[in-house]
Amino acid sequence: MPGLSFPDVNVWMAVLLPEHIHRDVAKLWWNSDDSDSMCFTRVTQISVLRLLTTSSVMNGKPLTMKTAWKTYDRLFVDDRVSYIPEGPDVDRYFRRCASDDVPSPKVWADCWLLAMAESHSGTIITFDARLASRAKSVGKGRCVLLSEPRA
Repeated sequence: MPGLSFPDVNVWMAVLLPEHIHRDVAKLWWNSDDSDSMCFTRVTQISVLRLLTTSSVMNGKPLTMKTAWKTYDRLFVDDRVSYIPEGPDVDRYFRRCASDDVPSPKVWADCWLLAMAESHSGTIITFDARLASRAKSVGKGRCVLLSEPRA
């Protein structure tokens, strides 16, 4: 899948945390992905840093902010990992995605990730079937839904 990959927060967390429930699947994707770049956006960056410092997510052992930055920075040892700033047309894609006629507080970050991927002609990488479905309905549909391998 040459081009840009935009992993969602759960994929980044599974790559980072050895005890994550989806670690094996995330590492399989990581080791086989042939993207030119695996991209952080500002929203995924902040979300990963926030979760690394959240006690309930980190099994009662949250990282300090300083250690969270170091953990995040470790990902950049891999030359494929990058931080992608907003493009000039991302707001147009974001508004199109985030225009449902219902209250939906949990969809905003997904819509931002979708907008970033679409504005950069990238592919979403996720464990979230709802995000994958939204990707297909509002954008160009470039999405990889990671799942447990079948026996």
